[in-house]
Amino acid sequence: MGEIVEVITAKGHPRVTARHPTTLMITKDEEVGPKGDCIIAVAASRGAAEFSDGFKKAVRSGAAVTITIEAGGRVEKVHAFGHPSLTLEHPTDLVVRKSEFICGRTLAIRADKAAAGLSRSFVSKLQSLMSVRVVIEVALP
Repeated sequence: MGEIVEVITAKGHPRVTARHPTTLMITKDEEVGPKGDCIIAVAASRGAAEFSDGFKKAVRSGAAVTITIEAGGRVEKVHAFGHPSLTLEHPTDLVVRKSEFICGRTLAIRADKAAAGLSRSFVSKLQSLMSVRVVIEVALP
């Protein structure tokens, strides 16, 4: 048993609040609007549509997905699952959900935490314009 890994770079933003109780989102967009309480990083190097075919296949197997977010020397991990219905087709966004809701932006479901579950000290790092590294690992069956 192995894993397939994708790495994304992004950056923080002063308007990151990370208060959404059920989702977290990373986007290629440069700005965070007033309602973007799920957004944790902007200016991402890729959106869902740009993942490799092998990665998409692994996520669609329903495998465990681990998202490691690194910023300012701090690390947060989110554990979730893929699903056969995931399309991974959105050009700019990656959304991780605690629920089982699926749309083109959804990367993983049944997550153990959302934006509001991130430590406030970590969120303070995300509120700067510093670099954010996101490592997404999918366990291969």
